[in-house]
Amino acid sequence: MEEKQIDVAIIGSGSAGLYALGKVKPSGKKFVLINGGAPGTTCARVGCMPSKAMIQVAENYHRKGILGRYGVEGHNDLTLDKEEVMEHVREMRDTFVGRVLSNSTDNMSEEVFIQGYAKFIDPHLLDVEGQHFRADKIIIATGSRPIIPAPWKAFGDRILTTDEVFEQEQLPESIAIIGLGVIGLEIGQSMARLGGNVTGFDMLETIGGLDDPEVAKSAIEILGREFPIHLGVAAEITEEGDKLRVTAGDQSVLVDKVLASLGRRPNLDNLAIENAGIDLDERGIPGYNRNTMQIGDSHIFIAGDVDGERLLLHEAGDEGRIAGHNASGTQIEAFQRKVTISINFCDPNICHVGARWAELDEATTTIGEVKMAPVGRALIMGKNRGIIRVYGEKSSGRLLGAEMICTKGENLAHLLAWCIQQQLTVGDLLRMPFYHPVIEEALQAALYDLYGKVDAKNEGAITELVPMT
Repeated sequence: MEEKQIDVAIIGSGSAGLYALGKVKPSGKKFVLINGGAPGTTCARVGCMPSKAMIQVAENYHRKGILGRYGVEGHNDLTLDKEEVMEHVREMRDTFVGRVLSNSTDNMSEEVFIQGYAKFIDPHLLDVEGQHFRADKIIIATGSRPIIPAPWKAFGDRILTTDEVFEQEQLPESIAIIGLGVIGLEIGQSMARLGGNVTGFDMLETIGGLDDPEVAKSAIEILGREFPIHLGVAAEITEEGDKLRVTAGDQSVLVDKVLASLGRRPNLDNLAIENAGIDLDERGIPGYNRNTMQIGDSHIFIAGDVDGERLLLHEAGDEGRIAGHNASGTQIEAFQRKVTISINFCDPNICHVGARWAELDEATTTIGEVKMAPVGRALIMGKNRGIIRVYGEKSSGRLLGAEMICTKGENLAHLLAWCIQQQLTVGDLLRMPFYHPVIEEALQAALYDLYGKVDAKNEGAITELVPMT
C-alpha cells in the first residue's frame, strides 16, 4: 500500500493536538492532523464549558433563596423549565465547539486533516482506516474517556457520564453521583439546585480531591447541606424494575439514573502502541519526560489527558506546545512547567495551588488560615462559608501552596499561583496592595496568620510598607 511521507503526525485534534499544531505548522514541516471520533475539544464538547453553563444557571436559580433577605418579594414564586435549561446548556456548548472548529480544523484541507482512528504498524508507520502515513516524528494527543466499570454497562442509558449528561432533554428526578471529584461535585450540586433529588457517594473519606483535613471538613459540611454525601465505602448498583439501587455500606438509595464520575482513562488502548516499541508502566502509560514530552529517547511525544498526569486544559495546552516545538525542531529542549493550579467550580469554589498538604514537611513548613464566616464582603454577598489555608516555608517565609473552599476561590487561586511561581515570600505578599472591602482581604488575613509563624520577617517595623532608602 502507498505510504504518504510526512515530517510530523499529530494524533488527536483536541486541545493538546491543536496547541501542538500551533507549533508544528509555522515550522514549515510537512504534517497531518489525525482525529478519530467527534471533532472539537473535550473541554468544549463535554467538559469545562457545558458544565459551567449548567453551573451558572443553577447558581442563579439557587440565589432566589436569599432574595427575601434583601426585601425582594415574589422570589418564592420563581419556577424553572428544566427542558429549557438543558437547551441553553447545549446551545452554549455548540457555540464553544463551533468556535474551536472554525478556528482550527474547519479551515484545513482533507490532505492534512485526516478523520479516522490511527494505529501503529511499526514505530514510524501509522494506519488510519486504510491510509498509511510514515512519519519522522509522532505526537500522541488522543485524550481520555470516562471510566465505566464493565458490570455497570448492563444498565444501559441509566448510567450517565459527561459524554451523555448534557444531552439529556430532561434532568432525572433522582440521581446518584458516584465519585465526588471535580465533575461529580459540579454536576451533583447543579442538579440539586435545579430541583433534582441527588445523593453523592465516594469510597474516599474526602471530596473534591482535597487532602488538607480542615479544608476537606469544611467542604463536606458545606456541600452536605445541599445533598446527602456518603463517604468511605465503595458503591454498588443493582436493578429494581426500571430504577437503580445504589448501596454503600448501610446507605442505600433508589434512583432513576447514576452519574459515573470515577475519573478518566487515557485513550491509548486502541493505538496498537505495542507496535511502536514503547514500554508501558503499570498504569498502561509510556514513560516520558514531562519537561520535553518525549517518550524515552524515541521520536514519539505525548501530550494532554492521554498522559494521565494533569487533566486540565491549560496543562494540555502547555504540553501540546512543548511536544509540537520538539517534534518540529532540530533538537530536544526542556521547558520549566508552571505551578499547579486546580479549580472546582462548585459553590463555593474548591481550589488547590502549588504544594499539596500531604506533600508538606511538618518540620519545615507552617500554615496560616482564615475562616470565611466573619469576612465582611463575603457576608454582604451571602457567601461567607469556607476556609482558606496557605502553606509557607518556616525559615524563609516562601509561599509553597494553598487549599481553600471559598467564594471567588478561582480568582484567589490565580493570585497565589502567580506569587508561588515568582517564589515570593509571605512578607512580599503582605506588601502588595489590598483594597477594602474585597474577598482578597480574607486571603490577606490568612497571610497575616502565616506571617506570624515564619522566621523570616520584612525589613522595617511595618509589614505592609517598604522603608525608603
